[in-house]
Amino acid sequence: MENEVWDELAFLDYTPAHFAHYEELLERHPEGHLCMTDAETGELVATGMCVPLNLANDAALPREGWDWIVDTASAQKGHFANIIGALSISVPEAHRHRGLARDLVKAMAVVADLHGCSGVIAPVRPSGKTNYPFIEMGEYVAWGDDRGRIFDPWLRSHVAAGGTLRGVCDRSMVVEKPIEFWEDWATVESLSRDGSIPLRGGLAPLRVDHRKGVGSYVEPNVWVWHAV
Repeated sequence: MENEVWDELAFLDYTPAHFAHYEELLERHPEGHLCMTDAETGELVATGMCVPLNLANDAALPREGWDWIVDTASAQKGHFANIIGALSISVPEAHRHRGLARDLVKAMAVVADLHGCSGVIAPVRPSGKTNYPFIEMGEYVAWGDDRGRIFDPWLRSHVAAGGTLRGVCDRSMVVEKPIEFWEDWATVESLSRDGSIPLRGGLAPLRVDHRKGVGSYVEPNVWVWHAV
């Protein structure tokens, strides 16, 4: 299900952290696999993935976000965990807008409590940011809607579930690949020019550098803390 839901953003699978450690973490921490099924049909309707971490100071979260959680969880191997790091929530299109993603956030807090951890830290990927790739994340997070609420619906859901925004992790996921790698995701016809180019589903633009022959995608996320 995770592969199906995130298929359009498959370029995120190519961060060095994901490539090196994600499958390993899936195998090492089955207690972090969350699955929701329909009580009547038994159909799988949503999944989540989280891992144990030891964090000395949750007030000093790094810029690296998702990649940092994966690298750190791999190195620590679950030893002396005091928080849970959220890595993914996957809900197919047919089951969205039912509050399932918010329920999974709460389920991660239950996992944290069961393991004696103080809370869940999540590098959240704001769902509405895809429409504003050239706006800085710090500015976007500060936007409000016409009802005075947080503009972004996914950030708003996290806050409604008891989360607290802890700032931007502006290098949450970093992918640097040859320019031709990006052709399936670029929203322009040609990658022949240098500069910033929007990607399908991207929260930030792709930076194309023909001298180096690479395109660099640096995704910003937002740290959200859920206390137990």
